Amino acid sequence: MSSNSSAQSPVKSTGLHIGDAAPGVAKVDPIIIADNVTRTFGGLKAVDVDHLEVPRGAITALIGPNGAGKTTLFNLLTGFDKPDTGTWTFDGKRLNGVPAFRVARMGQVRTFQLTKALGLLTVLENMKLGAQKQTGENMFSSLIKPLWTKQESEIEERAMEILARFKLDTKKDDFAASLSGGQRKLLEMARALMSSPKLVMLDEPMAGVNPALTQSLLDHILNLKQEGMSVLFVEHDMHMVRHIADWVIVMAEGRVVAEGDPHTVMEDPAVIDAYLGSHQDVDLGVVTGRISGEKTAEAEELLAEIDAEVGLTDSAAYSADPEKNEDTK
Repeated sequence: MSSNSSAQSPVKSTGLHIGDAAPGVAKVDPIIIADNVTRTFGGLKAVDVDHLEVPRGAITALIGPNGAGKTTLFNLLTGFDKPDTGTWTFDGKRLNGVPAFRVARMGQVRTFQLTKALGLLTVLENMKLGAQKQTGENMFSSLIKPLWTKQESEIEERAMEILARFKLDTKKDDFAASLSGGQRKLLEMARALMSSPKLVMLDEPMAGVNPALTQSLLDHILNLKQEGMSVLFVEHDMHMVRHIADWVIVMAEGRVVAEGDPHTVMEDPAVIDAYLGSHQDVDLGVVTGRISGEKTAEAEELLAEIDAEVGLTDSAAYSADPEKNEDTK
């Protein structure tokens, strides 16, 4: 992180949960509550969340290895996909079965891993699309210009104010397709603010972003909280998570396996296992016999797991004899 003032450690929100931090722990003031949410693709259960609460007024990170179900959960909560089972509420209102456009109107907006800016519209036109309840969107009202020109001016003024904050005001007349990947991320976040949301959900906001824009994105995410919005974001950059997140939710194989403040979660064995595997310190060469060495208790445990996984009855199948190991392939 930069050493300038904007990069100093932000003030973290505390006291967000009730009782000990654990998967599904109750929050003092949750903005999202989800129960028994599942989603299956073929024989794979991509999401299997028993209970989850997202705290209001905080920055919450949703982390986990690739394939953990993070984006699928995002899609379910925002109405872009339908679950097999489950219910959830946003700000006290039930959302399951509500289409994505209605979810956005209720104040829950999201961005995507791959930006969804409309490339053949200008930056300003993309911004104006994010405003809600536009009179000119009605077919009959659109025919009577005096009914919507004042509102159109107000929307454009607000759009320019937000673009100036994101340092995109000089790009207002440029096509969105001409922006860099980082600038498109900024545009998508800026457009989300046009609807004055209560909850902003960011799916990997740092993915593909030039390091020169990283601090700018971090500052904008922190500003969302300062303006009274709640933030839920998916991210793989653990340095970013430690720096800005108040609360962390960890997913693995579709389930929530840990929750807590960033520093506590990073030391949780369940989190280490999810990212690195429970036997990350074991030398597989020793386990398989390709490298000579003494098998530790952890190595013997891993060997037993391998035997059980492949259905072997003779643990010597993966003993210290490399030729035997070749024969079992």
